[in-house]
Amino acid sequence: MKNIKLLLLIPFIGMCLCLPFANKIEPYIFGLPFLLFWIILWMILSSLVLAIVYKLDPENQGGDE
Repeated sequence: MKNIKLLLLIPFIGMCLCLPFANKIEPYIFGLPFLLFWIILWMILSSLVLAIVYKLDPENQGGDE
């Protein structure tokens, strides 16, 4: 289970540690400056990672008791 929870580090690395490398205005993606696009992208990816961890967590496999 601890290996599954290590997936939660992916959004942290993408948002906090890689943000200085993405700190630029050019190029524009979908009309957004690159930094704003980067932040929105990682917000969406964070939700996906949290959903994956939730589905793989054995504590969530049981029914209502």
